[in-house]
Amino acid sequence: MSWLDWILVWVPLALVVWIAMKSQRYVKGVADFLTAGRVGGRYVISVASGEAGMGLISAIAIMEMYYQCGFAVSFWSSLTAPISLIMGLTGFCIYRFRETRAMTMGQFFEMRYSRSLRTTAAVIQSLSGIVNYAIFPAVGARFLIYFLDLPIRVNFLGFSLPTFMLTMIAFLGVALIIALLGGQVTIMTTDCVQGLLSYPMYALIVLYIIWKFSWNGDMLPALSARPPGESFLNPYDVQKLRDFNLFYVFAGIIGMFVGRMSWGGTSGYNGAALNAHEAKMGGLLGSWRGGFGTMIFILLAVTSIAYLNSERFSQQARQTRVELAAKTLDDVLPGEENAEFRAGLKEKFSQIPARSEFSSKFTTTEHFKEETVDPYPVLASAEMEALPGGKKAAQTFGTIYNQMLVSISLRNILPMGLTGIFAALMIFLMISTDTTYMHSWGTILVQDFFVPLRKKAFSPHEQIRALRWSITGVCIFALLFSYYFAQIDFILMFFSITGAIWSGAGVIITLGLYWKRGTTAGAYCSLIIGALIACSGIILQKTWVAHVYPFLESGGWVPALDSFLQGISRPFNPYIIWEMNPNKFPINSVEMLFIAHITTLILYFGVSLLTCKEPFNMDRMLHRGKYSVNGLKAEKAKTPFTWKNFLLTKVLGYDENYTRGDKILAWSVFLWSFGYGFVICFFAVIFWNFFQPWPESWWGHYFYIKSILIPLIVACITTVWFSIGGTLDLMKMFKTLELKEVDHSDDGRVVGHLSASDVARFEEIEKKGEDTKRH
Repeated sequence: MSWLDWILVWVPLALVVWIAMKSQRYVKGVADFLTAGRVGGRYVISVASGEAGMGLISAIAIMEMYYQCGFAVSFWSSLTAPISLIMGLTGFCIYRFRETRAMTMGQFFEMRYSRSLRTTAAVIQSLSGIVNYAIFPAVGARFLIYFLDLPIRVNFLGFSLPTFMLTMIAFLGVALIIALLGGQVTIMTTDCVQGLLSYPMYALIVLYIIWKFSWNGDMLPALSARPPGESFLNPYDVQKLRDFNLFYVFAGIIGMFVGRMSWGGTSGYNGAALNAHEAKMGGLLGSWRGGFGTMIFILLAVTSIAYLNSERFSQQARQTRVELAAKTLDDVLPGEENAEFRAGLKEKFSQIPARSEFSSKFTTTEHFKEETVDPYPVLASAEMEALPGGKKAAQTFGTIYNQMLVSISLRNILPMGLTGIFAALMIFLMISTDTTYMHSWGTILVQDFFVPLRKKAFSPHEQIRALRWSITGVCIFALLFSYYFAQIDFILMFFSITGAIWSGAGVIITLGLYWKRGTTAGAYCSLIIGALIACSGIILQKTWVAHVYPFLESGGWVPALDSFLQGISRPFNPYIIWEMNPNKFPINSVEMLFIAHITTLILYFGVSLLTCKEPFNMDRMLHRGKYSVNGLKAEKAKTPFTWKNFLLTKVLGYDENYTRGDKILAWSVFLWSFGYGFVICFFAVIFWNFFQPWPESWWGHYFYIKSILIPLIVACITTVWFSIGGTLDLMKMFKTLELKEVDHSDDGRVVGHLSASDVARFEEIEKKGEDTKRH
């Protein structure tokens, strides 16, 4: 990179660290460290949680997915629009969780179920979350090494050190400092600032890509050159796509219900809003906030497809692949003992000619594979298998090569200046996720395991110190795990299987908030069985090639198991195909997650119905009625059912807290997500295609307008809107924190299903109620 690029990387990063140091002074107690004192406004919550929730690894995962399946499958994701709309407008789960005033999900579990479930859940959640997070530093560091073209090893004082480890140490160190300084206060502040700085950066990159690449001349031909059943554009022609297919979309819809709020990676934001209404509004703003966020990475993936698969760029694409293959080889097979092998294989890489045939359409999958097969990972796999441990090395080579293909292409596509801006954006995403996840998983260990088990409560100073040590421990584990663990699956697939360890939690959260007959026994069954299913999947995936398949083959069991798996999956072909494969476990990660979700849902309902002796007091947990923080509220008069009332209260989520601005926001989200996103862009398109199927070129123009052009226009508007709102909200948050009184009993402890800070007040309320009954 040029000197200008490096300036554009380091100046914004230095600004973020400086802001973190300045905001530390607002931390006065445990609640501030854990949830930023519960004073976050809607714009701060929306911008900061959006920045933390995306992350560099999510950006790479989106690019990886779209490079593998294009636009077609994403069309069916529009089925989720009305579901996510209703959830957002009604504050499904989010509103009720904020009403509990719980600072962590574990605190809610103790309030709703039992202390033992809280500690058990803490162990399972920490295992799921920390292992899931532990590849984040690896993917982030590897991206920077490949994108910035850093050497694989550097010499320092006569020692040859891996750049991979040094890069992880450097950026994890920055993230750790931010997290330790002030917990959620500094994290939410820096995430918000990074989000606000990112908007104009996104705009510059998108405008350059649209100017540089022609949709009709470059992108559309590359997207159209696909075999039958594997279209990147026509959603009615995707039957043969294996991993990211229609079942992937269906499993995601199920996960929206049974996995709502279950992921703890951004748990600090769950309780950080000023009140339940602001949390709900922050979620609604997320419908607009996403403008550039996802669109830019879809556009970059499509740009890479055009760059790597078009005749116009064939020579540049060849050079990109040679560079990537050589760098990946150095990464996977380091050391002097492999030097001769690497040199020989690199020479073979350099002799592979550029692709010369570019068919506009393919009639068979065989023809497509023959013409478009990437020869570099194929050659590497064939050569490596002769080495000791070569199969595992070949798997890792293929994973890294495919993961970094888009990234290294972008390095050759973007000009000076924009290269530095893109690197800064990705560093922002990496640090925002690292700080948030380290804080979330570190606090869960302390708050939901050690705090409930201690007989004597921590002092505020001791508790914050314990939280800092725990966050540091998560950081060290992530560093070591990332360095030694070889990822062999797509990133989104890895997310699915590690998230499945915690798959039982979604059921006990959602039904725990809405169903008064859910029991501790039902919750235990869901948590433990879900974790066992996922752990089995992880072990089988990791050991399949080296141990499991050879063992089954030596025992002659492969044909019988193959017949059994094909028989089970046959009714769901072609979306689910299970067959024995020596190179990969036959059930993919999303399918394992789906199995875990359905199993845990059935178990929770069944066991709870068998063990429920009396309904749970939901009003007390949710601070409603006489338990309200503001005292007893008058009962709301029941309104007669009309379709207007149904639309306003059940669909748009109107309540007594809605201002005129809130109503405008709710209507805008409804019209955008449901009216435009679902009715016009999905339902009307399906209706049209029912009578007159579109040619593929029409689908290409449709996705250009829907996924790139319209989001670009919206993003330009929301950039100004959210920059103003986020800045004002941030200033208001600091002022509120400065004047806020500290309640040291608000530290996450639970006494008799109540938050420790509520015990005295609730006892007085219930005593008054008993006195009233006696008189």
